[in-house]
Formats: sequence, C-alpha cells, structure tokens
Amino acid sequence: MEKEGVVLLDFWASPFGMRARIALAEKGIKYEHREENLGNKTDLLLKMNPVHKQIPVLIHKGKPVCESLVVVQYIDEAWPHKSPLLPPHPYQRATATFWAHFVDNKICGLESRKVWTTKGEKQEAAKKEFIQSLKLLEGELGNKAYFGGENLGYVDVVLVPMYSWFYTYEKCGNFSIEAECPKLMAWAKRCLERESVSQSLPDQEKIYEYALHLIELFGLSEV
Repeated sequence: MEKEGVVLLDFWASPFGMRARIALAEKGIKYEHREENLGNKTDLLLKMNPVHKQIPVLIHKGKPVCESLVVVQYIDEAWPHKSPLLPPHPYQRATATFWAHFVDNKICGLESRKVWTTKGEKQEAAKKEFIQSLKLLEGELGNKAYFGGENLGYVDVVLVPMYSWFYTYEKCGNFSIEAECPKLMAWAKRCLERESVSQSLPDQEKIYEYALHLIELFGLSEV
C-alpha cells in the first residue's frame, strides 16, 4: 500500500468506481488500482467493506472508506490542496449533495437500469422516468459550464461516469439522449475534454458489449 498509502478497490465498468478515479485524478493523487472480480470477491474487499461487500473502496493508510458518494467527499476533504469539488458555502454544499443523491437514486438506481434490462411496458415506464430525470438535471445545469459552476464539481464527478453507459441505454431503449437533452450531452462532452474524466471512463461500446454479456448470462431482458 505504497503510493501515498492509497489503494482503490474497483471494477472497470462501474460508474461508482469511475467517480473515485476521476476525483483522485483531479487531485493528482497517485494510488494503487486493484481490479475486483465481482463474481469472486477478494478477501481484502470483504474485509474492507464487510457491510455491503461492494466496490469502490478507498483504502487510505490502511483505513477503508466505502460508498462512492462518501469516497468522493473524503477525497475532496483529505486532499484540499487542489481542485475543490464541494463548494465551501453550506447551502451550495447542501444543494450539491441533494443532486448527487438524486443522481444515485434516479440515474444510477435499479429502476433506471430497467431501460436496458427489460422490455415492453416496464422498459417504456423506466425510459420515461429516466428521460424526465435527465431533463431535471439539465434544468439544474442551466447555462453553467459545469454543475460546479466554472469548474468541475461534486455533482459533475458523480454524474459524468454514466456517460459511458448512455450508449447502452440508448441502444437498448431505442432513443437518443442528445435529442432529448442536448445541453446535458454538451456538458458531458465538455467534461470529457478533461484528462481526469477521459482517462477514467471506459469506451461506450465496450460497456455495451459488457451489458449484452450480462443480459445473455442472466436473461435480464426477460425481467
């Protein structure tokens, strides 16, 4: 556990893990990346996150930090010297936290996954709610460059990993996010101009292939 005593237990396709990768990159923190096999979790993961047994887990000086929203906040507070992610003002901070939880519940939640894991009425209902949620986020973004204002912030780091999954949602759900939310897609592409983001997000088609593999493996399209 060298490299400033920082280790990240992660999985390449996880948007939650991507959040930690982006935050660490923004801060310029060197760390050891350990890829987990979610079908055969390591003893280290089970030891460091005995409650949820999930990635990502940030291990700093031997101590684990779990849950991606908490991990990003911890990274921001543990290394405040560069690229602040959460705003200093209590109200702005509360607002950013609110929208981060909104992303978790409405964009990354189990219900939204039905866009690519189901068919028929369930898929249509999930797609409708997913698009409505994206439109609410687009409204919150407004004319700002980032959710954080002029600089990449907490909500940006929380949401932008889902860009890598958008192609899967579009292909399986037969719709266009760019057509529905052009400002949000312009924001995502703006984020991708940052090395911290572009090097942390996997290729969209690779994610799509992985999603198809899951559907084939578990028969998710019949759920």
